[in-house]
Amino acid sequence: MLYTEVLNKNKDFLNLYRRGRSIVSRTVVIYFRKNGLPCNRFGITAGKKVGNAVMRNRAKRIIRQAYRENELLFPLGIDIVFVARRQAAEVKEDKLSEYLRKYAVEEINAYLASSEETKI
Repeated sequence: MLYTEVLNKNKDFLNLYRRGRSIVSRTVVIYFRKNGLPCNRFGITAGKKVGNAVMRNRAKRIIRQAYRENELLFPLGIDIVFVARRQAAEVKEDKLSEYLRKYAVEEINAYLASSEETKI
């Protein structure tokens, strides 16, 4: 991934869950927050409710690929965590990619633009 580092530390995940904004869909919940760095940080979680190990790994592969296809559309300097839901293992890659392109990126950009306006 070109402008993205992997989010590994548990405290970063917990901080994002507590203080970040969220976007909810049938397949994923997306948490995001500004990080003040010149790159994005990206993480994926898939709990046992998603299914067995095969389904959890499939969901993570689909999410990772959809993010990779739309990485250039996301603004720089944010932390993003995707939490897989049950539907994530069953959805086609192009559907999730389309959702990210049409809705998630727009909502993240709109929120970050509105937060910039309130600071001025």
